[in-house]
Amino acid sequence: MTVVGNPRSWSCQWLPILILLLGTGHGPGVEGVTHYKAGDPVILYVNKVGPYHNPQETYHYYQLPVCCPEKIRHKSLSLGEVLDGDRMAESLYEIRFRENVEKRILCHMQLSSAQVEQLRQAIEELYYFEFVVDDLPIRGFVGYMEESGFLPHSHKIGLWTHLDFHLEFHGDRIIFANVSVRDVKPHSLDGLRPDEFLGLTHTYSVRWSETSVERRSDRRRGDDGGFFPRTLEIHWLSIINSMVLVFLLVGFVAVILMRVLRNDLARYNLDEETTSAGSGDDFDQGDNGWKIIHTDVFRFPPYRGLLCAVLGVGAQFLALGTGIIVMALLGMFNVHRHGAINSAAILLYALTCCISGYVSSHFYRQIGGERWVWNIILTTSLFSGSASHNHPAASDGLAAGGLSPHCHWRHLWEEQRQPL
Repeated sequence: MTVVGNPRSWSCQWLPILILLLGTGHGPGVEGVTHYKAGDPVILYVNKVGPYHNPQETYHYYQLPVCCPEKIRHKSLSLGEVLDGDRMAESLYEIRFRENVEKRILCHMQLSSAQVEQLRQAIEELYYFEFVVDDLPIRGFVGYMEESGFLPHSHKIGLWTHLDFHLEFHGDRIIFANVSVRDVKPHSLDGLRPDEFLGLTHTYSVRWSETSVERRSDRRRGDDGGFFPRTLEIHWLSIINSMVLVFLLVGFVAVILMRVLRNDLARYNLDEETTSAGSGDDFDQGDNGWKIIHTDVFRFPPYRGLLCAVLGVGAQFLALGTGIIVMALLGMFNVHRHGAINSAAILLYALTCCISGYVSSHFYRQIGGERWVWNIILTTSLFSGSASHNHPAASDGLAAGGLSPHCHWRHLWEEQRQPL
């Protein structure tokens, strides 16, 4: 069958599918779940640690004095996982599909006073850890802290040395994973002398259970208890309230402007003789109301290139945000895959660069711009160049070329400036 049509329309039809496949890493309808047989090893990756009240501040899990293999082997990460700050590495936990484990020893450790102090600081700052099993994140706290009383004040800090892993499966797939420290007593980190070593034995248990849920997406939201506070949930009442407020403000401003404009137009349309007879003075239409700035409407800005570049980049980000929102509403992202939205955002940013170029160059020609090469360079580097502006390599490269970063941007802007 021969397809006859506009290649441009064909590319527009297949562009969302291409973004979906590249951005999420899976085809339509595929959740990216691994299939296991009974007894197959299930790899548990340690990922990161960080303060609970600031999830954006994360560190590698092995930066803490914890059980660590002799040779750390990291998992190859996707672009979205890197942007999420993931640092997945293989762990010492041995988990096999559908095989329960009861209090298996993970490792024995001898911690110095400095290492114990490092753990104490992490626990006092409410550090949490994140592991990943089959693309399912599981989180828990590093330790336990208890403060009670005012006089006398008690301050107790303990480390969780035993973890209970609970995994649910359906058929040959893992549906849910969680870690808990229920009925586990923390190991106290108090009362250690500076020259004393602390001996620890880390253990873990694994419990498998079958579930009737066939897909991870079918699991009800909130079944895992929710580790982080749900501060980013959509509050429709607040959104509707904000929209109504915006519409009311826009309506009030429009009414005020229309009344002012109607009065000005009525005043300008009066007969000159009638106006002169009524006021006794000559009426100068060019010095009143909004006509004062009528000569500035067609005046070109001094930095026209920078204006066009900002307009083009803004249009690109508008298209990027719209695309991400539409794809999220259509359910094109696999929420169980790390960094899916970030990967799609990077690809959309690359694919929408033509929008910024077209909008910038089109407006640049309209306002009489001639140095279109500098306009292209400025539009291209306005966001990406400023993002790497603070990077040492970028600054060193510009300095090696005999041009400081500040002078580099000023040079581009001065090239765009046209005489009035």
